[in-house]
Amino acid sequence: MTAVTARTRARRAPTVRRSNLLTIVLWLCALYFALPLIWLMTASTKDNTDLFSTFGFWFGHHFAFGENLVNVFTVRDGIFLRWAINTVVYALVSAVGASFLATMAGYAFAKYRFRGSRLLFSILLGAIMIPLTALALPTYLMFNSFGLTNTPWAVIVPSLVSPFGVYLMRVYASDAVDDSMVEAARMDGASEARIFFQVALRLLGPGIVTVFLFTLVGTWNNYFLPLIMLNSSDLYPLTVGLAQEQAASAGGGGSQALFSTVITGSFVSVIPLIVAFLFLQRFWQSGLASGSVKA
Repeated sequence: MTAVTARTRARRAPTVRRSNLLTIVLWLCALYFALPLIWLMTASTKDNTDLFSTFGFWFGHHFAFGENLVNVFTVRDGIFLRWAINTVVYALVSAVGASFLATMAGYAFAKYRFRGSRLLFSILLGAIMIPLTALALPTYLMFNSFGLTNTPWAVIVPSLVSPFGVYLMRVYASDAVDDSMVEAARMDGASEARIFFQVALRLLGPGIVTVFLFTLVGTWNNYFLPLIMLNSSDLYPLTVGLAQEQAASAGGGGSQALFSTVITGSFVSVIPLIVAFLFLQRFWQSGLASGSVKA
């Protein structure tokens, strides 16, 4: 009995060591991703002097978060609030539209067989490999020919196209929506639109939330597209607006006090994304729980 116990412990020892090593690696990865946010949170509490004279990951001599927050919403007649509203509109409209289009396209690729479907899906996979910067100039020229530059549509419409979202929903729909369920609905006389909206959408919830979050974060943090599409500062999102303030701070001429304002504005701008993730992650959890029950 003792020999059997010793052999069992000997087999478990490498597994335990691998588990401990994996835990350490995961904690290091979490720390790596959390450090910029910790620095941003700490720096937003400093005035301009402490920002450059104190340790970056600790508070300064003067707690100036309140003053910085007031400056964020009052500088240039409170244009930060306008940028925030623009960002919310761009991100929400783009995320909702891209999620809906990606869900419909992914469901169609997963559940329908039509001529050219494989070719279209291959083209879609190829589109994922194309960097967005390579499409920036053609997109600008096309929108300029239609007179849509310097309008909100110049930011929203390109964000509605999500090749990765279509691919993700195609993979998810192929497993989440059972073919026998679709055939049963057809035998009961349900139309294809009714099957999609009343049957498939309820099963695709976690995938839709995933695409929604990806598009929301991507549009919220998008800098290059609004930079080349928009000329009016009243239409800027937070990324471009804060970059303009940062450029004014670096330019000197009495604008150096904007450094702490820009950092505090950057910290405020990431809070909605954190809230959105914390709120929507429960849909992922419920989807995984329902999947385990079905299994």
